[in-house]
Amino acid sequence: MGALDVQLLIALLKNRIESSKMEVDMNIDRAVLAFAGLVVLASLILAWYVSPYWLALTAFAGLNMLQAAFTGFCPAAMIFRRLGLKEGSAFR
Repeated sequence: MGALDVQLLIALLKNRIESSKMEVDMNIDRAVLAFAGLVVLASLILAWYVSPYWLALTAFAGLNMLQAAFTGFCPAAMIFRRLGLKEGSAFR
C-alpha cells in the first residue's frame, strides 16, 4: 500500500464514522426510561452483592412505572422537566 492508499483509506473511514453518528435528543421520556433502567439494574446489583432487601427498590421502580402508565403521573418526569429537558410525548 502506498501513502496515497493509506490516506484514502483514512479519509473513507473518517467519512464512514461521521456519517454513522446519530444525534439523539434527550427528552423527558427517554430520561425517565433511562433512569428507571438504571434504578432496576443498580438495585439488582446491590441485591446480589449486599442484601436481598434491595429487591424492594426493584419492586418500587416497577410499581411506579406501572402506575405512571395508567395515570400519567411520574415524579421523575417532574424533576427532569424542572431540570430543563424538553417535552416528550408520554409525560405532559
